Amino acid sequence: MNRNRILLTVIAATLLLAVLPVSVGAQGSANYRVTVTNLTSGQIISPPVVVTHSDNTYIFRAGEAASSQVAALAEDADSSGLLTALAGNPQVADFDIAEGPLLPGASVTLYLDGAGPWTRLTALGMLVTTNDAFFGLDSAELSGRPRSKVFSVPAYDAGSEVNSESCTYIPGPPCGNGGVRDTDGAEGFVHVHSGIHGIADLVPEAHDWRNPVARITVERVFD
Repeated sequence: MNRNRILLTVIAATLLLAVLPVSVGAQGSANYRVTVTNLTSGQIISPPVVVTHSDNTYIFRAGEAASSQVAALAEDADSSGLLTALAGNPQVADFDIAEGPLLPGASVTLYLDGAGPWTRLTALGMLVTTNDAFFGLDSAELSGRPRSKVFSVPAYDAGSEVNSESCTYIPGPPCGNGGVRDTDGAEGFVHVHSGIHGIADLVPEAHDWRNPVARITVERVFD
């Protein structure tokens, strides 16, 4: 189990001050190997969080308000509250977080347990040069055939902050302003993000994307 890795969330507070190298999670006796690839050309993704759980819980859902923990991840790459909530959720089998941010084109592999009723996979991480965008895979089913599955994952808008594209409220480069939020006019629910439009400080040619923004490959190592 990877619950003792909650301390790695200190990375979320420091990744926006310096670009850290991509690292790979440690393999234990887990039965799922999960590889997350950043498909964007201009967005750094905060250390991805991956979770195996039952179908009696979910981490986020399109059309619903983001939890405070998901909003913190989507706005400031702060996964500490989310990991604490996962650790206390009996419907969660296992979870892990990458040891560093995911650069454009890079991949990271993490290992999780999951069996019986705990064969749903959720994964998420902030697109750091945005107000509140995150890649999100919601409750994908891992059981059954084939043993290897590939998921194309879009960018979602957490709906917790207005998409001002102003550097005053954006943690990632070139802005560097984490912990400052612009909530007046926020949509209030999770939905597919419309991208970067160049209405303020962000340049679409450098920071926009086309969905999917991430590819997640899951291989069942043991039955």
